Amino acid sequence: MNTITLSRILIVGKGSMGLQHLQISRQLYPGAEIKILVHQKPQEEVKLSDGYLETIGEVNKFAPEIAIIANPATLHLEIAQKLAEAGVHLLIEKPISTSTVGVVELIKTCKENKVVLMTGYNLRFSPSLTHFHKLIKKRIVGKTLSVSCEVGQYLPDWRPNKDYRMTVSANHRLGGGVLLELSHEIDYLRWIFGDINWVRATLSKQSSLEIDVEDSAHLILGFEPSSDGNQLIANLNLDFIRHDRTRSCTVIGDKGTLRWNGLIGTVDAYMQNSEKWEVLYSSKPDTEETLLLEWENFHRSIKQKRHPLVTGTDGLRVLEIIEASHKSAATGAQVEVIKSPLSLEKTL
Repeated sequence: MNTITLSRILIVGKGSMGLQHLQISRQLYPGAEIKILVHQKPQEEVKLSDGYLETIGEVNKFAPEIAIIANPATLHLEIAQKLAEAGVHLLIEKPISTSTVGVVELIKTCKENKVVLMTGYNLRFSPSLTHFHKLIKKRIVGKTLSVSCEVGQYLPDWRPNKDYRMTVSANHRLGGGVLLELSHEIDYLRWIFGDINWVRATLSKQSSLEIDVEDSAHLILGFEPSSDGNQLIANLNLDFIRHDRTRSCTVIGDKGTLRWNGLIGTVDAYMQNSEKWEVLYSSKPDTEETLLLEWENFHRSIKQKRHPLVTGTDGLRVLEIIEASHKSAATGAQVEVIKSPLSLEKTL
């Protein structure tokens, strides 16, 4: 990784993602001073950190050069806006917020202050998903005709050492629910197949889980029409209820079918006139690896003053699709995705 000097790093939040980012930042910048911003200072110190901060005044005095926003999504924008105004480069864990309100202002502030703003959809850095993306762009199975995508896992199994009822995922006030928590799928579908124009959605709580958010979401997504006027349609299912954990995407083309299995890190194909599936790529999934690659991309973006792979606008686009999904579920109608006029060319 190209070297840039970083002396002061801020981690906002000390949950599981905050601690993972702390570990990686210490690995990449062993000589940096790394502090954690919390609402209330715990009695014990966190290994690898250089202590806690509790107020924005203390943050300003510390003057971080970069910040990782990893507190609950409902609180992201409050601190991110203040840091952007101070010229601090930002990596904001997904989702960038829980609604579109305030996100455009944040993106504009980052542009004005030449701040790199990255949304933390680390799944984009999965080697197997990256390979899947490349094969689709090479049209290995020809023209894409249909897409089917699903992700699900029983919520109490996510974090076995924690009471699931107390987690972000289970609580509306913290930004929980499958649409926000599993929004990686919405992001990578946009990344691979282009902008989404409309959505038809059904959201529900099907289980007896003690949560106040939806545990299941079924979306039909209509993408930007191609030059020949054809429109790709995708089915996307997300849930907190299935015991047979899954994460996959299947693309049917006019020359065969391509399939990504995110749990085992494989890409396989069933080609025209074939009689079996053929494994084209295999790489064992590793969350730490994807986070490290995400950090390296963030690092290069700062050094080279260029867009990160996942921009603030990408984070905004996902929220626009989620808001359209809520409207569709409430009305039973197909809903157009209302997009801000921001463009990736004009914002970091």
